[in-house]
Amino acid sequence: MIKVGVFLCWLLSALCVLLLTFMPINLPTQLILGVSLLIVVAILKHLRVGGKWRLVVLALGTSVVLRYVYWRTTQTLPPVNQLQNFIPGIMLYLAEMYSVMMLALSMFVISFPRVSPAAIKLQVAEMPAVDVFIPTYNEDSKLLANTLGAAVNMDYPADRLTIWLLDDGGTDQKCNSANLLESRRATERRAELTKLCADFGVNYLTRARNEHAKAGNLNNGLAHSNGALVAVFDADHAPARNFLTETVGYFSDNAKLFLVQTPHFFINPDPVERNLRTFNQMPSENEMFYGMIQRGLDKWNAAFFCGSAALLSREALATTNGFSGVSITEDCETAVNLHAQGWESVYIDRPLIAGLQPATFASFIGQRSRWAQGMMQILRYRFPPFLPGLTLPQRLCYMSSTLFWLFPFARMTFLIAPLFYLFFDLQIFVASGGEFLAYTLIYLCMNLMLQNYLYGAYRWPWISELYEYVQSVHLLPAIISVILNPSKPTFNVTAKDESILVSRLSEIARPFFIIFVVLIIALLYAAYRIYTEPYKADVLLVVGGWTLLNLIMAGCALGVVSERGERSSTVRVKVTRRCEMLIDDQWYASTINDVSANGMHITIYAGDVSSLSIGQETSARFITHAEQQSGNLPIEIRNVKREGDLLSVGCLYKPKNAAHHRLVADLIFANSARWSEIQRERRTNPGVLHATIWFLALSLYQTGRGLSYFLGLNKDKAELKKPAAPAGAPTHSTPETIAQKGGKI
Repeated sequence: MIKVGVFLCWLLSALCVLLLTFMPINLPTQLILGVSLLIVVAILKHLRVGGKWRLVVLALGTSVVLRYVYWRTTQTLPPVNQLQNFIPGIMLYLAEMYSVMMLALSMFVISFPRVSPAAIKLQVAEMPAVDVFIPTYNEDSKLLANTLGAAVNMDYPADRLTIWLLDDGGTDQKCNSANLLESRRATERRAELTKLCADFGVNYLTRARNEHAKAGNLNNGLAHSNGALVAVFDADHAPARNFLTETVGYFSDNAKLFLVQTPHFFINPDPVERNLRTFNQMPSENEMFYGMIQRGLDKWNAAFFCGSAALLSREALATTNGFSGVSITEDCETAVNLHAQGWESVYIDRPLIAGLQPATFASFIGQRSRWAQGMMQILRYRFPPFLPGLTLPQRLCYMSSTLFWLFPFARMTFLIAPLFYLFFDLQIFVASGGEFLAYTLIYLCMNLMLQNYLYGAYRWPWISELYEYVQSVHLLPAIISVILNPSKPTFNVTAKDESILVSRLSEIARPFFIIFVVLIIALLYAAYRIYTEPYKADVLLVVGGWTLLNLIMAGCALGVVSERGERSSTVRVKVTRRCEMLIDDQWYASTINDVSANGMHITIYAGDVSSLSIGQETSARFITHAEQQSGNLPIEIRNVKREGDLLSVGCLYKPKNAAHHRLVADLIFANSARWSEIQRERRTNPGVLHATIWFLALSLYQTGRGLSYFLGLNKDKAELKKPAAPAGAPTHSTPETIAQKGGKI
């Protein structure tokens, strides 16, 4: 009876939504109805309703969206016999319908995101053998040493843990290359990494040829190992001590499980966050995917493999002959193939690795181009909507994940559409200013509120639009190329260990300045036309407002492509950890304040120090997370600063062997609770209004900063002030590198 009642309530709600969608009403009534629904949704959003009320909010929002779609389809399209209007008009219409479709798919995916199940703890005798794969291509040995140190530090029985460094940079093909420089580099790399692996007590493995990129490298690892489970970590993804103990147990509870995926947590900002200085103010860009979308996919058994920070079943991989390598996104392709065979996945929303993001905007775009092209290849070669074996929810989920990457077409259409009317007087959207207010503006406001309600503290308003815009300019030609030739793209490794020491414009910044200038001209021309053609003022005001919104986004993007120089090449992470520092053959109590991949800051009582000089080599010791034992780490004093009765000492690690690298990894990566704490600090929701005001201020500031970079003005002056974060946003900041001071204390 309860199920029947629920079904009848759902049916009644659906009928009400359809009634609101197709009910013929005049323009004032439509405006009143739209504003009323906005107010109701705003109240429910403010009350943070959940459970079945979540469906009520989605239903009310859907009614506004569907009513807009009905009006847009039946009353606003230009006549077919006016091709000069109809062709650009239908392009804009299709872009809008794509956005509506993606909104519908996202609402389905995250209607009830799954809460991650608690970890299943196993007794030592129950723990299966695990092979850890760390694929590498051209990463530096110091970066690999940190990742290997973190992997070796993992809490798991040593006789059931085998670690493999899978090196595709030292293959026989490269070592025997006719290019002497390439051959020499590959030979030296193989020798260096072989020695590094021997020092750590792990396995070095390469292969004859570089075939099928990362998928081929992983499959070579499968061929040389035999553990029941396979953990995959990218070369710059270091696992926490408890990664395996938090993930292995799920396989004992589900014989059909092929994947346990965990989030990719990053300790450094991406180029957008770094150049805008938002890394510590708001959730990172990947938070929306890993904090909400993957949980939503998990509800429908559609959470997919993300290439790293995951544990997979060897038995399941054997059914597909290993990792799939048809596309350049082997991770998602492998997942969709296994889901189609009836295997299951689980997503655990607990950060258990810490990784690095691309430092430069060009590398960021290169990474996203590979993701976009790979997803287009999956859509072309696998076509999840019709792939046999998938359930209907899985088909919808994979449609959402793959079709999302078509956003550059819609984003660029929204950018150029108002220019058709302003410059060429083409009627691509047949509507008056009043109709735009009653339908389009209400729809846009509802869209903003729905996104804020669904994603809340995981993504601030307008940030998705900014990320899509800065990517679309360069992703659009990449996507077109793969659509025309699906086999053309090749796998390119994203550089993660770059640094920018001097402020400069990105080498791919030019299109953004051209677009900005065009939009400035368009806005001025709109003002001119309003003055000279007052009888078209209502439509011109709408088009001018649309252009202004595009200009605000384009101005903020100028700050994104203006690369800030960094005084430190590595990111510092705030910690509070007791240690001891060796001075004049005596150990003194100290505190570690922050750490990075290269060094740390230590605070020591000034009265204890009689001799401390720049360049002095000494040691620090602390209790490790991994073994709860004291370890001595060689360090070099790089700077000293007096702060009252304390001395702040900047130190550089001087590791000499694998044991020292394990200590460095213990300092930075062992404690996964710190990553969760950082996530909680940044997960705030300022609301639509406050976030909009903040974004406007941010855009104004970044526009000025970007133009100052372009004109070669003093960059430092352009960075003195920045807009404050909205109310509710965290105000802490990452500790800056202490300025070097010479002398002896």
